[in-house]
Amino acid sequence: NASKNSGENRMSSCRKNVLRQREAKWLDMLNSWDKWMAKKHKKVKLRCQKGIPPSLRGRAWLYLSGGKVKKEQNQGKFQELDSQPGDPKWLDVIEKDLHRQFPFHEMFVARGGHGQQDLFRVLKAYTLHRPEEGYCQAQAPIAAVLLMHMPAEDAFWGLVQICEKYLPGYYSAGLEAIQLDGEILFALLKRVSPVAHRHLKKYKIDPILYMTEWFMCAFSRTLPWVSVLRVWDMFFCEGVKIIFRVGLVLLKCMLGSQEKLKACQGQYETMELLRSIEPQYMQEAFLVQEVIELAVSERDIEKEHLSQLRRWKETHGELHCKSPPRMHGAKAIMAAEPPSRQDLKQNPTIIVEVPQTTESKTEKGKKTKKIKDTKNTSPPPNPYLLPSDPPLPSDNLSPSESQHLQKDTPLQGSNQSLSSADHDTYL
Repeated sequence: NASKNSGENRMSSCRKNVLRQREAKWLDMLNSWDKWMAKKHKKVKLRCQKGIPPSLRGRAWLYLSGGKVKKEQNQGKFQELDSQPGDPKWLDVIEKDLHRQFPFHEMFVARGGHGQQDLFRVLKAYTLHRPEEGYCQAQAPIAAVLLMHMPAEDAFWGLVQICEKYLPGYYSAGLEAIQLDGEILFALLKRVSPVAHRHLKKYKIDPILYMTEWFMCAFSRTLPWVSVLRVWDMFFCEGVKIIFRVGLVLLKCMLGSQEKLKACQGQYETMELLRSIEPQYMQEAFLVQEVIELAVSERDIEKEHLSQLRRWKETHGELHCKSPPRMHGAKAIMAAEPPSRQDLKQNPTIIVEVPQTTESKTEKGKKTKKIKDTKNTSPPPNPYLLPSDPPLPSDNLSPSESQHLQKDTPLQGSNQSLSSADHDTYL
């Protein structure tokens, strides 16, 4: 038992060191975000694929999405929207949806608790920001996931970017954009898994029947939590192609062989199968690797989008909701709206002011000793922790560890991919 405990302690220490190294790398990137995105975007992408450190996930998502820039360029906008009463027709619907979002999560478990209050504020603010679009139920889980990682104002701008840049038109009346993407998904499936494609076509199962919640909620209501976070890390970096790839992987795994199809000879049986995806296909390490390796690019999606748009016009006429062009990830968003250095400047969460006082050498010595004694005290509690995530002790990197901070290895050759189950801190 002693030997086993010693081994577990060494492994735990190693994981913490890896996590600290990842945090140091991400802090360095966030401090020079424009340079990294311009010159080392592949490295940023690789680090997103490996998993963003939990302590920096909210901040990284905001930078990747362009929400940080939007927030800085619209100072006071959220507070202005937050102070307005809002349209009663949306307020009633939002109110009814609050308790349905992650009801077992400590943030949202209490009716009228701070999590539900912030969720209401964010969703109400969006209806005022985009009155022509209003509120769609699928926006609630998106906003809830954001709120688990960042304050309400940041979550609002994150939601704005997802609705306007990543998934434009998804939440508009008529759901035309999601129907179009369903047809794109089905067309891509023919290439990825002809067996699954033939089966769905044979039983006339429209994509809208199985992919609507997947895509509109960015898999937040489908996958295990650790897999959701890893998918979102890549989604914010690389754009909607990650959502398409996840959908294609799940369809291929569930319907991609004749052996699997023996059990679902019919529309009802197939739909039941897709509603209860086998856990091994949603497991974090398996799913992430499959998504990375699947050869579906932005070009493939855009090419198919034009093809499906032509078919739509032939059968349905012109689109009723004209959506802005879709941005395929962080690099495209930054290129479309170049930020200033001031927009990207990090704002510390906690600022400690040290009073400047004259002291004797003896007092200074006592104070220094006192600081050393209290160095290992626990950090302040994280307001956005998941129930299963106790805060980490604040480890310091040794000089030998810090030498390796900037070394990176491809995900395929690395056994240090950061699991989303790793403990969380809030920097």
